Amino acid sequence: MAESADKPHRDIVIRAINVKRHYGSGEAVTKALDGVTLDVFRGEYLSIMGPSGSGKSTLFNMIGGIDAPTSGMVFIDEIDVAQLDSYELAWMRCHKIGYIFQSYNILPVLTALENVMLPMVFAGLPEDDAREKAAGILTRVGLGNRVFHRPYELSGGQQQRVAVARAIANDPVIILADEPTANLDVKTGRDMIELLCQLKEEDQVTVISATHDMKMLDVSDRILWIRDGQIDRLEERKNLNIRVGHIGDESH
Repeated sequence: MAESADKPHRDIVIRAINVKRHYGSGEAVTKALDGVTLDVFRGEYLSIMGPSGSGKSTLFNMIGGIDAPTSGMVFIDEIDVAQLDSYELAWMRCHKIGYIFQSYNILPVLTALENVMLPMVFAGLPEDDAREKAAGILTRVGLGNRVFHRPYELSGGQQQRVAVARAIANDPVIILADEPTANLDVKTGRDMIELLCQLKEEDQVTVISATHDMKMLDVSDRILWIRDGQIDRLEERKNLNIRVGHIGDESH
């Protein structure tokens, strides 16, 4: 299913054109993605849904430059990701994209401050500047009094906030969030959703989330359903009847 007609007044930050990712060959081929065409707009909150094995993670990997398509093209800020060499790809991932994982993936031997500083140091920011900026970001996400705590001294919600702070350390244009509320209680999950919405509204960051959390769907601008490696449905949130525990036509 192709994207609907372009809206020329909206800035396209990600464009996927007939993206396919196949593994194996012949009769043993697995079509993880099988012809996905999609435009994602700057400052948009897009939620991706689909059953296990539907292609959500593979699409994430294509957008994040973690994997390359078998065929088709992915553009980020009009740059063809497949044409980048390893250094250019690493630069893009460091500066353009922030990653949030459901398992947090913060380093247990480092403090919250050091975890957030890490991508800045990798990007070449002087250590003193990185320390000052990291402290400011942690304050912004509500952890100003936890900067010197290590992960084992933080709750799950606080660890996820460190992960968010690290994701935005280098001022990315895109945040990829993989089930960011999956390991959180209801209240902490709501706080996380509000934080992502705040980043979208204040910084015009594009948030793309793989999720089954109806609360997250409720704040999305659009919702994408993917099935068997193809786009099954792409809907504007305003056109859907969503409430916690239910979403419109569940036959999709």
